[in-house]
Amino acid sequence: MLRLNIVLMVNISQTVAVLIDGNNMERSIHSASGNEGTMLNYDDLIPKLLGNRSLNRLIYFREGKSISSKLAERLHNNYHGSVRACHKSADIPLSIKATQLSSKVDTLIIMSGDSDYVELVRHLKSEGVRVEIAAVIANTAQILKDEADYFHPITEEHWFALKKPNKPQPKKKTQQKPRPKTNT
Repeated sequence: MLRLNIVLMVNISQTVAVLIDGNNMERSIHSASGNEGTMLNYDDLIPKLLGNRSLNRLIYFREGKSISSKLAERLHNNYHGSVRACHKSADIPLSIKATQLSSKVDTLIIMSGDSDYVELVRHLKSEGVRVEIAAVIANTAQILKDEADYFHPITEEHWFALKKPNKPQPKKKTQQKPRPKTNT
């Protein structure tokens, strides 16, 4: 009896948009690490989230005006990503962008554990979009994990702590020795 082993090559051509709720991710990581100087290592995390899929868009939403120019530059240079300042919470702008992108991508990865996104996830899935959540487990609403097609846990292997800058030590004031008196 002759057996043929046939290996089929599967070409995955799925496109993905990654939408990041920056404030939620920062709070979650700071809470989990106990350190406000902790940052996500996007250069490690994004490729893991994508796997063998193509990145269509990466957008980082952040409340407020103080968005790190270094982060914005790194996301742009490495992923053609953009940073969007939000007037208040990122929930509404992120939800609007997700809805706009739903017809242009196969999968949306929402980086947030906020239960406010449950209705968005339900809507996107009803439109035929695969929805994945990437967040810190301890700070992710169970209902959000349950509604998503897949959950990517973000753990301490995905973040790093910034080193505190060395503060220059104040110079010690040296007392000047009195000059010896000279007789003239």
